[in-house]
Amino acid sequence: MAAGHKFEPRILGFLCNWCCYAGADLAGVSRYQYPPHMRAIRLMCSGRVDPAHIFRAFSTGQDAVFIGGCHLNDCHYVTHGNYDALSMVYICKKLMEHIGLNPERLRLEWVSAGEGIMFANIMNEFGPRIEKLGPLGKGEGIDEHELEFKLEAVAKLIPYIKLVQSERLRVSVRTEEAYKKFFTSEEFNRLFNELIGDKLALSPSEVPKHLNVSARNQNVKTAAVDIDKIDQIINKHKGKARSLIQVLLEIQSQNHWLPQEVLDKVSKKLDVPLSRVMQIVTFHKTFSLMPKGQNEVLKNYE
Repeated sequence: MAAGHKFEPRILGFLCNWCCYAGADLAGVSRYQYPPHMRAIRLMCSGRVDPAHIFRAFSTGQDAVFIGGCHLNDCHYVTHGNYDALSMVYICKKLMEHIGLNPERLRLEWVSAGEGIMFANIMNEFGPRIEKLGPLGKGEGIDEHELEFKLEAVAKLIPYIKLVQSERLRVSVRTEEAYKKFFTSEEFNRLFNELIGDKLALSPSEVPKHLNVSARNQNVKTAAVDIDKIDQIINKHKGKARSLIQVLLEIQSQNHWLPQEVLDKVSKKLDVPLSRVMQIVTFHKTFSLMPKGQNEVLKNYE
C-alpha cells in the first residue's frame, strides 16, 4: 500500500533587509539545516509589513506567515518600525482568533545579522508546528467557502482597522513590556470588540447567506455605477480635500450607494488617504456601502 501524502506547509516570510534577512543568509552559508517550507520576501524594515499582506497571504493559500525584524531598539531607522510591526502582529493575531484561525500561524521574531543559528532554530520549531496544525482552515475545521468569506471580510475592513490602530490602539511608551501589557489587557479586548469585533460578528450559519448577497452585489455593481456622472462630481471638487464629505454626499445622492471602486477613485483624485474616506462612510449612517433602490419607503405614523 502506498504511503499517505505528507502535508508540506506553505509559509511566507517577510524579512528585514538589515537583520533577519542577513541572519537567514548566514544560516545558509553556515549550512545550518532547517525545513525548506518558507519563501522569503525581503523588506527594508519589518514595520513595512501591512495587515493586508498577511491576510492576502492567507487568502492565496499560505498556511502561515513569518515576520523577522531587528531586535527592539536596534532598528536601522529613527521611526523604530519594529514597534509598528509588533503592534500590527498583536492586532492581526486577535483578528485571526476572532475569525477562527489559530494565531500561532502568524509569528514575529527578532533576529540579528549574526544570529544565523537562531534563525535556523526558529525555522526548525515553526515548520513542524505548522505541520501539526495542518492546512489553513482545515486544521481549524473551517469550510473552504466560509474561510474565503471571513478572510475577505477582514481584508475589506483593513483600512478602517489601520485607522483604529493609529488613533485608539496606540501605545505611548515604546518598550516591549508596555506593548505586551496593553495588548494582553482587558482594555484592549474591550476596544477591539467595540471598534472591530462587532463589524466582523458573523456566525457560520450566516455565511452562505452573505456569500449569496456578495455574489449578487458583484452582478449589479457595473449597472449601478454611472462612472461619467461620478467623475463629474469628483472633478468639480478636484484638489479640494476639504470637500470630501460633500463629494461623498453628492455621489450617494446620485448613485444611492458607494462601491469600493468609487471610494478608491475619490481617495486618489482628492488626494485623501483611503483610511480617512472609510472612516467617514462607516461612521455616518447617511452613506451606504450596499446597493439601494432609487425610491425610499417612509412610514406614516399619523
